[in-house]
Amino acid sequence: MGGIWFTLLSCAFFMGLVAWISYLKTKGGNEDSKGYFLAGRGLTGGFIAGSLLLTNLSAEQLVGLNGQAYRTNLSNMAWEVTSAFAIVVMALYLLPKYLGGSFTTLPEFLSKRFDEGVRRYTVILFMLGYILVTIPSMLYSGALAVLQMFDVPDLFGISYIQSIWLVIWIIGIIGAVYAIFGGLKAVAVSDTLNGIGLLIIGILVPILGFIALGNGNMLDGMKEITTSNPEKLNAIGSKEDSVPFGTIFTGMIFANLFYWASNQYVIQRTLGAKNLAEGQKGVILSGFYKLLIPLFMMIPGVIVFHQYGDSLKSVDLAYPTLIADVLPAYLSGFFLAVLLGAVFSSFNSLLNSAATMFALDIYKVQFNPKADDKKLISVSKLFGTLLAVVALFVSPLLMYAPDGLWDLIRKFTGFFNIPIITIVLVGLLSKFVPATAAKVVIIFHVITYYMLVWGTNHLFGFTVDIHFIHIYAILFFIEVFMMLIIGMIKPREEAYIYKTEASVNMMPWKYTIPTSIILLSLVCATYIVFSPIGLAYAEGIVSPGFLPAVIGLFIVTAILVAASLKHWNRKYEDYLTKEHTRKTFKLRRPNRLSNKLNPVYIKYKLKTYSPKLNKDQQLYE
Repeated sequence: MGGIWFTLLSCAFFMGLVAWISYLKTKGGNEDSKGYFLAGRGLTGGFIAGSLLLTNLSAEQLVGLNGQAYRTNLSNMAWEVTSAFAIVVMALYLLPKYLGGSFTTLPEFLSKRFDEGVRRYTVILFMLGYILVTIPSMLYSGALAVLQMFDVPDLFGISYIQSIWLVIWIIGIIGAVYAIFGGLKAVAVSDTLNGIGLLIIGILVPILGFIALGNGNMLDGMKEITTSNPEKLNAIGSKEDSVPFGTIFTGMIFANLFYWASNQYVIQRTLGAKNLAEGQKGVILSGFYKLLIPLFMMIPGVIVFHQYGDSLKSVDLAYPTLIADVLPAYLSGFFLAVLLGAVFSSFNSLLNSAATMFALDIYKVQFNPKADDKKLISVSKLFGTLLAVVALFVSPLLMYAPDGLWDLIRKFTGFFNIPIITIVLVGLLSKFVPATAAKVVIIFHVITYYMLVWGTNHLFGFTVDIHFIHIYAILFFIEVFMMLIIGMIKPREEAYIYKTEASVNMMPWKYTIPTSIILLSLVCATYIVFSPIGLAYAEGIVSPGFLPAVIGLFIVTAILVAASLKHWNRKYEDYLTKEHTRKTFKLRRPNRLSNKLNPVYIKYKLKTYSPKLNKDQQLYE
């Protein structure tokens, strides 16, 4: 009993410390809607990256990904590692569009591109996805981990099912307080602090696991997983795996694009960026964090397999089991604080984003166009409270999922991810596709996706033998084609013209392209390491082809980085300057570079500037 109290008190101490620092950082910053919903547009790259990390990496990943690694291999890391491609698209192209248009929510952009009907449709899709899938999965996975650490049924004299309900409600209520009463900046600050803790625990757990597996010798433990059952380290999924390798080049591209480029609770952090450069830093830095996923969110599952074989009752118990075995008692409170912080992060991020969309995209537009900031914040808090209560009732029902938490979440996400990213991309890249096309696609997708994944079996007794991630891609291209055809048959009366209304400095970060290249290169390197020519090699630690592959990748990366520094950076800056500068602006650049000038970027001097931008927000210096 004394150990439990030590854990709870130390957990309360760490959580209280995070709450206190978050309070000090955000005190007095939520009086208006911009401060509450977008952190006053003052988030720097570090806070954005930290918040994106914790928003994305919750107990859902800790439990789900380790469970899949325990059950099969590392093929599920594709969901996380290959998101770097979507992150680069977001940083280079979509983020400048969002910040340049000064949007608060994604549905707001869609209302300007299409109409209010499309705005309502997308808000409904987001809300249903958040309430029925995303929030419940995060709360339930967090509850599983807590229950594995503590014998809650015995402690309180209740059943396992009652324990699930109790823990979910405790986590949910505490997490909701952050989001509902703190606003986005409180979420971002607490996320960053918890992110530091998550990185510490994430690295520590596999190290302790290797030591335990190697009977006190970490290197022996590492050698054990590379020489015994090395196929567990293979990230190149086969047709029998839940993520076949081919899906990386089909539906997964669009699923990740949705998550990182159009999912409101993710992009809201970037919309609160201090300027474009800070937003790009935060987005790209989060991509580097994602490369750590195999180490601290999948390797522990492999270690558990080598310790216990396939004896666990549920794959989702792999990570909690390792924690219970290897984590020292004096760190249990810190781990619990980090775990709950990860759950709180994703939970309160979702609540904050859902409440933002309701207040700005439904309440203000449909019911009270004259609502002031105080009223909008009040309505947002009320809706966030109601949403939290509904999610708390739905979350425990996930205990009846038969195939593990991870696959269930990914399948249900398919109802809303593909239609939204389809509408966003077609909306940005076309001028005459009308609102009708977007509405048709949303209705078509929901019905067709259900029929292809579940409906034919439920209604007619046969299954469509196509992997659900491939179905993502098939429906994406069909829906793009549908929108373009409708645009040809019944186009908009007037062409859509993107209008720049930037509220922040739109000068890009000068290392955006080089760091993007390095990030993508590291994705390829990760797949080389966790492949049959790397650590999954059956006849040794790595194959003879491993070193040549790594050297070749390094050479190609070096050439591309050099080219970006010499040529592509200037062209990219010119493109953004032209995109976000009014036509009345006159740009002047020197005729030739001085021999003493080494920087890649030449900042333009403007003879006139927009009256909407203050001195600190100009595109020139």
